[in-house]
Amino acid sequence: MLTVLLSTILLSDTVTTEKAQNLDEVVIVSETGRGRKRSAKGQVASIDEHLGELKNVNLVRRGSYAWEPVVNNMQTERLSTTIDGMKIFYACTDKMDPVTSYVESGNLQSISLNSGLDGNPQATGNIGGSLDLKLRKAGFDNDAFHASASVGHEWNGHVQVYGADAALSSHRTYLNAGAFFRHADNYKVGGGDELQFSQFQKVNVFTNAGLRLAEKDMLEATFIFDRATDVGYPALNMDVAKAEGLITSLSYKHLFRKASWETKAYYNHITHEMDDTKRPDVAIHMDMPGKSWTAGVYSLLTTSLKQHDLALNYDLYYNRLFADMTMYPGGAAPMYMVTWPDVGTLNTGVALTDNVRIARNQSLRLSAKVAWQQQRLNNEEGYHALKVFFPGMTDAYHQTTGRIAANYNFLIFKFLNCSIGAGWGSRAPTVTEAYGYYLNNTFDQYDYIGNPSLKNESAVELNGALKCSMHNAQCTIGIEGNVFLFSNYIIGQFETRLSPMTVGAEGVKVYGNISHATIANASLTAEWQLTEQLRWNGKVGYSSGRDADGDPLPLISPVSWQTELQYHYKRLQVGAVVKGNARQSNYGEKYGETAAKAWTILNLAAQYQLSIVNYQLSIRVGVENLFDKQYATYADWNHIPQKGRNIYMNLTFEL
Repeated sequence: MLTVLLSTILLSDTVTTEKAQNLDEVVIVSETGRGRKRSAKGQVASIDEHLGELKNVNLVRRGSYAWEPVVNNMQTERLSTTIDGMKIFYACTDKMDPVTSYVESGNLQSISLNSGLDGNPQATGNIGGSLDLKLRKAGFDNDAFHASASVGHEWNGHVQVYGADAALSSHRTYLNAGAFFRHADNYKVGGGDELQFSQFQKVNVFTNAGLRLAEKDMLEATFIFDRATDVGYPALNMDVAKAEGLITSLSYKHLFRKASWETKAYYNHITHEMDDTKRPDVAIHMDMPGKSWTAGVYSLLTTSLKQHDLALNYDLYYNRLFADMTMYPGGAAPMYMVTWPDVGTLNTGVALTDNVRIARNQSLRLSAKVAWQQQRLNNEEGYHALKVFFPGMTDAYHQTTGRIAANYNFLIFKFLNCSIGAGWGSRAPTVTEAYGYYLNNTFDQYDYIGNPSLKNESAVELNGALKCSMHNAQCTIGIEGNVFLFSNYIIGQFETRLSPMTVGAEGVKVYGNISHATIANASLTAEWQLTEQLRWNGKVGYSSGRDADGDPLPLISPVSWQTELQYHYKRLQVGAVVKGNARQSNYGEKYGETAAKAWTILNLAAQYQLSIVNYQLSIRVGVENLFDKQYATYADWNHIPQKGRNIYMNLTFEL
């Protein structure tokens, strides 16, 4: 992990304290009071757009909605994504509904990133990194009443965004609630052609409440309902009729003089229904629903003892994943099969972190976690279907996973900050990798079958960072990099003895372990405060991924770059961003990937804030892809083009 000690303000539900946090980066989505937002579009920006602000994050895009986060060029299998520490699992076998798609900007405070093996306390299997989405709560002893409303419109695709929320706060109680609505039609790519099946609609309703039982004892509750309908996925063969999430939690907090203790119980239920009824010329109509249920608890104790900031966490969750498919060939009887055989996963673990202040200019962070997991296949039909390929398999498996990481940070000559770190971690195979049954992958056009005999995947991480601040921090230059050395890397492997089931599929792959693989990332960043009002920043990134044969791994970013100029005067902010990727010269041809072309685009944005007594109005306008270039990034599934020129305008009113 490339740990950067950020002195941030913890926007706690109970107290607000300044504390050093070992996070690689935090994106502020909204603020408890009045303040600037990180994204150029402000609070009406989508979760995907906020995620895109994080420096180590890329996004796999299968349509306009629900992009899949990628950290250090590793996808969902090697990441941990939590919402306020709660474990949630997607319900789609095609990863059309990542965890991040079940919340909205209107109910998020911030998104925090830990890169690599030094994850947040609730993270498990986070070889690539961990994301935690912090919910926005009114908190105790804040403004007695606060309300806001937002409206936004994007001309490309006629995207409409409406949101409203209100909050009440006192010393004894708080309550905040709100709703968000998004609607989008098909968008136009560069040059003006309409991209079919790129529409979506979504509604999100949320509420948070707190009750102070005693001066240092508090109860807090959360409820979120999220529902997306008529979601098009132009990169896939099917769309989504409904993706629905119900997320609930109840927590107890106690504050000591130099410590705090939080225990949270939670439950969430995800339903996902794929749909191809609106697609023309469907050879065989299919119904493909999926469901995910998760119940869990965690208990986190944090304390400070002399030079040590300690955190001890225990967590336990139980998740069930079930998915099936019914095919309706014309004139023949329907065909049915189970694709996720109702897998129940019980996972429990203990994590410990210690931030040690060695000296005024030196610090050491140590973290470790061990977890035990048991999985059981509860669906007899799905179990016996897999047993045909793996006669020796059983209906229950257990694994032990763990991680350990250390990071040493030191300051030289008051202007040169250095960081070096190392770690080791392992993860158990996902339900898809271990028990998936004939899951079609449109990336390489192969049907995939899970392998219950897979070994745990593990990796050693080495990382380092160097940041130089000059001229009283008016100019900073940083370089950082990491390398992940994998053992028993899990990836789909060709199986010529099996025939595909999906019409048009090239063949069948079965998940297997390869002896080793390597993923490396490096970046150079610079910031320069040219004048009091004018600031410039830029970054360049390079990544590489190779398998045991030395062949490129798929979905590894080519050289990327971005340069940004910002002007700020009183209540006016203006910015210009030029960003792009080089041509993808090293791509996973062996794994069905084709090269992505080089591209460069220009975005412009402006913001102005008006204050009238106790009211504040923020106006944001901008244009993305100013020159209407037709392009697709390396992470755009099947190279579906991005939006062409897009003009947007957003208004946010706060009381």
